[in-house]
Amino acid sequence: MRLLAYPLSTHPPDLVPARSNRAWMDATGQRFAYRCIPLGFANGSGWELLNPTPFAASWNGDSGTEAIKIYPVDGAPPPRLVTSHFGHGVLTFHTEYLFRTPPGWGVVVRGSPNRPKDGIAALEGLVETDWLPFPFTMNWLFTRPGTINFEAGEPFAFLTPTPHALLDGITPEVVPLSTNPGLEAEYKAWGESRANFNKALAEKHPEAVKQGWQRYYVKGTTATGDSAPAHHLSARKLNAPVATPNPAPLPGSLEETWAEVQAKGPRTPAD
Repeated sequence: MRLLAYPLSTHPPDLVPARSNRAWMDATGQRFAYRCIPLGFANGSGWELLNPTPFAASWNGDSGTEAIKIYPVDGAPPPRLVTSHFGHGVLTFHTEYLFRTPPGWGVVVRGSPNRPKDGIAALEGLVETDWLPFPFTMNWLFTRPGTINFEAGEPFAFLTPTPHALLDGITPEVVPLSTNPGLEAEYKAWGESRANFNKALAEKHPEAVKQGWQRYYVKGTTATGDSAPAHHLSARKLNAPVATPNPAPLPGSLEETWAEVQAKGPRTPAD
């Protein structure tokens, strides 16, 4: 699967593979927040656009575009990517790229997952980049009047391609767990194992204390010892953008792009 990024300026913001670390996760005791594999997995499942110039922005609570003031900090040049365009406390970034994806694929544009920012919240959009001939913006909403800062190198947008054309064909089904005896047995084994481990940990049994936490997800095993599928990952390692002066045409259908993805097979964090 390919994500094409056409620069629309001489010096567009850096586009980089997302980083899975977070300062608040580093600060947790023994960095225990990283034990939640889905949390770290989400952190790294996309590409970031980095703010090139540090700036501050203030909102006075009014609805007009003039209610937001943007100014440089630390002697930096005036920020060129950010503006007050929509009013109502919305701060807008220009990405300075035109993105293109194969048929049926779009790009989810949002703030970096699990990176809260006091005073302002990232808005989220799903852009049909398989046909749009113009760029999109990344928008943030002030949560209250006040001043916020963006540092140089701080991500202002997080991009994750998604096969959105398939979503309308999905029908969620609420199914009794008893109709899947194998899964039910695995679930009950996990529940019993978790309860016993937590009890041993509370009673400070040496082996439980030494282990610290169960690692089924990290190891890719179930409580009964079965292995996860080959495509299981406990960490992401996304590709960095490459310069492609003469790109080949994108596939002509959603089916072709799925075939392209599947042909590559599973990847591991070491790939």
